[in-house]
Amino acid sequence: MQKAEGFCVDESGWIYCPFCKCRTRTKIRADTSLKNFPVFCPKCRQECLIDVEDMKIRLSAVPDAKTQSR
Repeated sequence: MQKAEGFCVDESGWIYCPFCKCRTRTKIRADTSLKNFPVFCPKCRQECLIDVEDMKIRLSAVPDAKTQSR
C-alpha cells in the first residue's frame, strides 16, 4: 500500500484520494468538521478514514479490509 502524503482538498471543496491523487465524490464546505469519516475513491477503489477541521484534512486510519466488488 502506498503512503498517503499530499492529501488535499481544492478551493471548491473536493476531496482528493490520498493514494492515487484523483478526485473523490465527496465535497466539503469551509465550515465542515468531521472525525473518522470514510472516503472512497472510485478510481483506485481504496477506502480511508479522514478527520477534517478548518479545511485541513488528516488521514485518520486506513482499514485493513479492501472493498469487495461483484
